[in-house]
Amino acid sequence: MIFLDSTVLIDYFNGNDTPQVGVLDSILGKELVVIGDYVLTEVLQGFRSDKEFKKAKAILLSFPCYDIGGKENAHQSAKNYRYLRKKGVTIRKTIDAIIATFCIENDFTLLHNDKDFDPFEKYLNLKVYQV
Repeated sequence: MIFLDSTVLIDYFNGNDTPQVGVLDSILGKELVVIGDYVLTEVLQGFRSDKEFKKAKAILLSFPCYDIGGKENAHQSAKNYRYLRKKGVTIRKTIDAIIATFCIENDFTLLHNDKDFDPFEKYLNLKVYQV
């Protein structure tokens, strides 16, 4: 299963031609692609027009959407964040720690375009879709 990070979806909706958007285009309909509730929030909050918001919402809700929060994931995310800090790495966004931890715990492969996930891959065995 491939979990989409908001960075890929934002690039997709903005029409940016990135390698990750190319991967997304190539795997749609061939691989099981999922998102999380926090990703849904991050992507939808960026739309200024109601028309584009509704269009994006319809597209995003066509993907299976997981609730990635919760007490257990929050606890493990904090442990992972602290572990990385001890390694000298500070993650800039808490939501990235939550997404990475959810993917690690559920054995999902993450498709992203965000360097904050690199330490999770290096030190905590986050599976990342190689572009």
